[in-house]
Amino acid sequence: MKRPVLIAAAAAAAAAAWWWTDSAPYPYAQRWLLDLTLPFLTNRRLDALLGVRPGERVLEVGPGTGLQALHVAGVLGAVGRLDIVDIQQPMLDHVMRRAAARAISPIVPARADARDLPFEDGSFDAAYLVTVLGEIPDPPAAMREIRRVLKPSGRLVVGEFADRHYVPLVTLLGYANDAGLRPSAWLGPPLAYFARFEPASGDAAFMAGSHGKGHAALW
Repeated sequence: MKRPVLIAAAAAAAAAAWWWTDSAPYPYAQRWLLDLTLPFLTNRRLDALLGVRPGERVLEVGPGTGLQALHVAGVLGAVGRLDIVDIQQPMLDHVMRRAAARAISPIVPARADARDLPFEDGSFDAAYLVTVLGEIPDPPAAMREIRRVLKPSGRLVVGEFADRHYVPLVTLLGYANDAGLRPSAWLGPPLAYFARFEPASGDAAFMAGSHGKGHAALW
């Protein structure tokens, strides 16, 4: 068997092992995998939906090694603030070390459960989580908490990729509806997408799974 075939076979075996042993939360010992940019889930696409502006206060749930956090904090600038929340202290410490090495200052870590965020109501202009929601034991509770800490004019972006903890868009729409969030746009194919939501009020609430008029799809 030629060497390239052996390498490909080993890579496939490693991928299969990762798929079946993938745990939640993602273990710090395997953090190097979190530095890999997933297809379609790029920072450029995150920017397109999140629309972060300098001076805003933004929340990231489950920052991993900081792939998105370091980028977003750079956009926020010195007058903005990025709060990062993770259940694992080593992940938070890792992000802060990387931020210090790059002289990125507006990042504030907090070790907490996404189902019980340590923030006042209406604290954030925006929030996001990328391939994290399905790792949380109670995703609907996490969505409700994020909705609570968002300002009425805020927005939430959820990124999902087809791993073991993948949340299909139709399922996410149901979670959002229950949390009082309405979809405003989504970007990417079904197995690797970003979706943006905004707080809904009264009759502005949407039906789960509906892609009705006014809900822009950006591909």
